Amino acid sequence: MPIKNANQRRFLFLQGPHGPFFVRLAEMLRKAGAEVWRVGFNAGDQAFWFGSKNYIPYQGNIDDWADTFRAIVAEHRITDITLYGDTRPIHAQAVAIARKLGLYIHVFEEGYMRPFWVTYERGGSNGNSKLMDLSIAEMSRMLETSELDVPEPPAHWGDMRHHVFYGALYHWFVMFRNGAYRNFRPHRDLPVRTEAALYTKRLLLMPLIALERRIAQARIKYGGFPYHLVLLQLEHDSSFQMHSPFTRMEEFLTLVVEGFAKGAPQHHHLVFKAHPLENDRSPVRRILRDLAAKHGLGDRVHYVRGGKLATLLDHARTAVTVNSTAAQQVLWRSIPLKVFGRAVYDKPEFVSTLPLEQFFAQPGRPDNRAYRDYRRFLLETSQVPGGFYSARGRRQLLRQVVDMMLDSDDPYDALKAGKAPPRQALRLIP
Repeated sequence: MPIKNANQRRFLFLQGPHGPFFVRLAEMLRKAGAEVWRVGFNAGDQAFWFGSKNYIPYQGNIDDWADTFRAIVAEHRITDITLYGDTRPIHAQAVAIARKLGLYIHVFEEGYMRPFWVTYERGGSNGNSKLMDLSIAEMSRMLETSELDVPEPPAHWGDMRHHVFYGALYHWFVMFRNGAYRNFRPHRDLPVRTEAALYTKRLLLMPLIALERRIAQARIKYGGFPYHLVLLQLEHDSSFQMHSPFTRMEEFLTLVVEGFAKGAPQHHHLVFKAHPLENDRSPVRRILRDLAAKHGLGDRVHYVRGGKLATLLDHARTAVTVNSTAAQQVLWRSIPLKVFGRAVYDKPEFVSTLPLEQFFAQPGRPDNRAYRDYRRFLLETSQVPGGFYSARGRRQLLRQVVDMMLDSDDPYDALKAGKAPPRQALRLIP
């Protein structure tokens, strides 16, 4: 893999995923010869830098951030910026400026085929990804020299418990240790105290939620009825807010229930699966109960709180979502899929273009061969095995992603040029 001289690279990290991933990534880049700085916007950012050197606290407000960012880039002769998600205001401003300055822009996100991979791209992710403008035909041509078989998912990294724990800890620091960052404003609408309380509640109630989920799944499994599955996202998720026509979850729920009531056969049921990190900030259960009563659906509408998707997909007739990455599992099983937001997998070959009522009544099957090419393309490029939150997942991720960041080409251009790194051996490392 051609790597631009690491000794000439000077990275500036902005906000990352909760937990130690960014500080471990910085350590590895320094070992490669690069220099790394980190801008922290609150006490949570600072706490997870673990005393590592080159920490820059930003204590101003959002209006002053663009000028400060330019000054930091100039002072430290920054060549690369690294961030988690590209739509929160501080990141969106930084990306726009970095693009004009010709910097490398490294964007991490949850995996498009999570939970077994994470996403690493240049310039933007989700609705801002290069994938949005690539056709299946172009991907297939770029794969002509590839011999990678479509792999089964690797071992699970055990990230969910760690994700919830680090989320609660991060917000605890912001809530109780944020005196030096009085101008900090979260990129989400909820106050930090409420955010922390929701994470803590979720952590404490995990056993009770698991019991409730098993009961709901048993009712569906042994109900003997055909059902359609709706994949829910977090209302505050950037993909939902920035890359969809909705601003509130209730708008999407209303659209789906109305379409189901008008188009689905009367013996079919509708199952809503909550995001694994759903913490009831949006009263989804109450909204669904009211919508079911309004449309005379009675007990045909079900709500499942998180859990593994596979057990529900095994018998689903169709799936509907805004733009959840969980839709990748739907397509992998050749289940008809309908989406409403901008999504990297929204390709006409395997995502339905039918109106919702007609989709529920008589959906068409996706082109499985086209999806397999698409999946292979992602696994050869932007999907990296590992995880952000557990130690095992981080170890696996760091084995490959540092070299990808130091490469002069982004993952898609590297494949097009025939110099993408091998992946099969890396997936087999325990």
